[in-house]
Amino acid sequence: MSELNKIALKIISNGKGILAADESNGTMTKRLEAVNVTSTPENRLLFRETLFSSESMKKYIGGVILYDETINQTTNFGKSIPDLISSSGAIPGIKVDSGAKSLANSPEEKITEGLDGLRERLNKYYDLGARFTKWRGVYNISNKYPSKLAINSNAHALSRYSALVQESKMVPIVEPEVLMEGNHSADLCFKKTSEVIEKCFEELILHKVDLSGIILKPNMILPGNQSKDKISNEEISQKTIECLKNSVPSEVPGIAFLSGGQSEIEATENLNLINQNNNTKFIMTYSYGRALQQSALRIWSKNIKDIKVTQNTFNHRAKMCSLAAQGKWSNELENK
Repeated sequence: MSELNKIALKIISNGKGILAADESNGTMTKRLEAVNVTSTPENRLLFRETLFSSESMKKYIGGVILYDETINQTTNFGKSIPDLISSSGAIPGIKVDSGAKSLANSPEEKITEGLDGLRERLNKYYDLGARFTKWRGVYNISNKYPSKLAINSNAHALSRYSALVQESKMVPIVEPEVLMEGNHSADLCFKKTSEVIEKCFEELILHKVDLSGIILKPNMILPGNQSKDKISNEEISQKTIECLKNSVPSEVPGIAFLSGGQSEIEATENLNLINQNNNTKFIMTYSYGRALQQSALRIWSKNIKDIKVTQNTFNHRAKMCSLAAQGKWSNELENK
């Protein structure tokens, strides 16, 4: 086993998953203001520190994706944020892209930027304690999109990023997200997601990326959030597995799904069924942001000094996601 493969497996094995706490300051400000908390560096730190020092970090969280501000912060009790995460047995990670911008000659689509100066930034993050990274490509979906231009451009960027990350002795999370927004059917989502993932792996192989030392972070196969063609959770799980089975090379150790706008319960139930039906060798787990944090954030906002009640809420959600990553979740356990 390569060192990169060992890191990847440590993050996603034994029912553990990833806490995506890499919201930019702009996104975090929206989340905090939505629950009437002022977005200051101190408040952003306090919320994250509350989660990162919870009991569930030892049991259910294998890795945490951080934002640049957060990885450089020191906790209120004197430890650096990466040290706090490492002390629980989880691995610190870092978002390294600089966001999705309009794609030249196809302005309704996005290309993710951030390759300039990336090698130097990766070395700095490694020294701060990061051992894995994240880069997100986003794709609009309709009969017209994603275009070949968007599929090819984002696959190329994800691959160049991945090669640089592995050169820096870190594991790249490859995140091609076909967005949930729209009125498309699940079948169209299946078709477009398959095209996107297949092109990503074509480019990753071309760039000589060690596929045993990456984690894929895809969307589940879902109908659009405005679609009239709803399907059952069972169908979501079957279509998602089929898509990944056909598109992902067997060397990849695991898949950590994004929640992509699903509610906490939807993201948990769908992951649970995916694992109950999983007939592949891939580990299937979670890399959730809102679907792990939303309830905890709401509780925390009522009294930001009441650490225990926020941690209890987060512990429950993390436990439910971990059960789902093993196909052991149920409504009864959810409501205990």
